[in-house]
Amino acid sequence: AGKLYQHAPTETSQATLASVSPVFAVMKFDKEGNTTYFEKKKTELYQELGLQARDLRFQHVMSIATRNNRIIMRMEFLKAVITPEFLLILDYRNLSLEHWLLNELASQLAGEGQLVTYSLPFEFRAIEAILHYWISKLQGRLYTLQPQILETLEALVDPKLLSVDRSKLRILLQNGKSLSELETDVKVFKETILEILDEEEVIEELCLSKWTDPRVFEESTSGIDHAEEMELLLENYYRQAEDLLNEARELRVLIDDSENIIFINLDSHRNVMMRLNLQLTMGTFSVSLFGLIGVAFGMNLESSLEEDPRIFWLVTGIMFLGSGLIWRRLLSFLGRHLEPPLPPHVPAVLKKSQPPAGRMEIKTNLKGETFGLSRSTLTNQ
Repeated sequence: AGKLYQHAPTETSQATLASVSPVFAVMKFDKEGNTTYFEKKKTELYQELGLQARDLRFQHVMSIATRNNRIIMRMEFLKAVITPEFLLILDYRNLSLEHWLLNELASQLAGEGQLVTYSLPFEFRAIEAILHYWISKLQGRLYTLQPQILETLEALVDPKLLSVDRSKLRILLQNGKSLSELETDVKVFKETILEILDEEEVIEELCLSKWTDPRVFEESTSGIDHAEEMELLLENYYRQAEDLLNEARELRVLIDDSENIIFINLDSHRNVMMRLNLQLTMGTFSVSLFGLIGVAFGMNLESSLEEDPRIFWLVTGIMFLGSGLIWRRLLSFLGRHLEPPLPPHVPAVLKKSQPPAGRMEIKTNLKGETFGLSRSTLTNQ
């Protein structure tokens, strides 16, 4: 009775845990591209695959690992388990993911797509299909952001605008944030592949058919090394990720340069307003200075000058003439001190070492075409 009493709570707890264990919606692809759908509990699935429970603990991370002759790929929301015979996609209920699964993946696994690994074992086609989908998704995000950013920058970098549209700045801020997230995702993807390329043993383990099918060893001895094929496959997508990251960085540099031009334009307009304000202040000072004569004649004091009818026009003329002369003098003083300094004298030895003017113009034009912005704005300001 004591033994029965001790085992009863254990059986109850196991039944409770089994009832609440997560259920995976699984899509299965075989070598011919045939598709089946089913739902299975996590405990049953990892027991059938010969895996541990932690192997199917999918977080939104990116990794490629091998366990018990199985390849476990985590591409954020894309979760896959690859065997030499079939491919399992877990939790596939996603609109964009379902479109790719139903329209492209089946044909690629059957060798009808444009994958270069159609003549290699099944796991090569599965790995390339998943990597191709992910790099295409990253490229699509970049090619969606690029025209939006260029259009916004073209609207902002305009020397005729006296102010900056806040709505455009808000759009540029949102696009810059999306670009930063894209750069992070591409870096994680590239580092994930680089970790595998640095480990030769992991590359060997990714060749599942090499350990299960004896004929694969015969093909390897005849000149086809599947480990080298796997390495070339990973290097191809590593280079694509690196090129994509370079394009994102160029777009980031373009945003930074455009922000500098925007600040220069705003500073130029601000300087114009400050110069106009200073000129008006000088004019007010000049008029006020000679206005003291009118104040003197406006006092209730008698003198012999008010009896002369010509004295009014004489005093008024002196006031306007003196105010104009002082204002002109102040403006000339302001112009001398605000003129840019002359360039320093260049010795004859340094002049000989400078490149020709035509080459400098070509270099400037090429630089302007690279960034897609006209440098004439900066030169004028």
